Amino acid sequence: MAKRFSLFSRSVILVGSLVLSACSGPTKQKPAELAPLVPLLGVKAVWKGNLGEVTFPLELKSAGSEVYFANAAGTVTTMDAENGSVRSKTEAGARISAAVGVSAGRIAVATAAGDVVVMQGGKVLWKQNLSAVATTPPLVAGGRVFVVTPDRTLFAFDGESGKRLWQQQRGADTLVLDRPGVLFPAGDTLVAGLGGRLVGLNPANGSQKWDVPVALGRGTNEVERLVDVVSGISRQGSNVCVRAYASSVACIDLATAKSLWSKPANGFTGISGNESVVFGTELDGTLIAWNRLNGEKVWQSDKFKWRELGTPVLLGSTLVVPDNAGFLHLLSAADGATVGRLTLDGSPLAATPVLAGNTLVAVTQMGGIFAFRPE
Repeated sequence: MAKRFSLFSRSVILVGSLVLSACSGPTKQKPAELAPLVPLLGVKAVWKGNLGEVTFPLELKSAGSEVYFANAAGTVTTMDAENGSVRSKTEAGARISAAVGVSAGRIAVATAAGDVVVMQGGKVLWKQNLSAVATTPPLVAGGRVFVVTPDRTLFAFDGESGKRLWQQQRGADTLVLDRPGVLFPAGDTLVAGLGGRLVGLNPANGSQKWDVPVALGRGTNEVERLVDVVSGISRQGSNVCVRAYASSVACIDLATAKSLWSKPANGFTGISGNESVVFGTELDGTLIAWNRLNGEKVWQSDKFKWRELGTPVLLGSTLVVPDNAGFLHLLSAADGATVGRLTLDGSPLAATPVLAGNTLVAVTQMGGIFAFRPE
């Protein structure tokens, strides 16, 4: 199925009216057949459940043994990753457009009504209207809640009262991607992906500290020039590696606000990595490992061509690669060799899997929750 994107202009929302040609490729190609597999890594399913349909950008979060979920209908659930028991459920009061942000017991979501809703202790603590529908999950950090909307307006709210602390609109691009972006804390700095740049902001007032380009838009029209930093980063201390949509993968030193390297890469999913290597999947299903220090390729695998792979997750020496046909491929991070394969419910993943303790938790768009552990 062709991936359709919503593109926002300053004056009008074009919902699904444009199909980016770069994303139509996989529908014209036959996905690679999966080779018969003798598992080399023992992994067992330990529990499963159902969350309810997930049709929005879900970002799973974990804290200790707890995992935080949300479904499209507006139910936010905290579960015990050890056994799948429900710790709490809270109703956001509207359909959800992006979730979840979590810190110190506070959970934040964005709704299709254009609100940010913050919950604590199983009840709604406060909500504020954004005058736009956010597609990037809110960030809860430092006693504040931060939200970025598709027109690149940044909001900061007091985490306890919901009082708006500041609001800043950054950038002046006519069109931006309606996909989850980058928003994370780094010491005393709020880092946001705005267009093809990473921008460091003062979280107290929104003033800019630094600005580092990740990719530059090129082309003859607004769609071809469209560039954005997409959700899913790999961070090791001050070194953070990111992907610019259908353009490049790059690593940046946050301490000096300097780009370390940038390599062409035609993908739209996030990346994963450790202290020496970063991993990502291309639009055509190619899986690539880059040297974190200089960006040179460590290895490349074409065994999953056109299988619509998601953001890989690095778990120790094993790379978990989501497949939209309902599989999790387990690969050796050292060379990309397949060591296992996990089967879900046949629907695409709704979020990048997350590790809670020693349990890997995955959620599908049908709402299936699957938990696995090494044997």
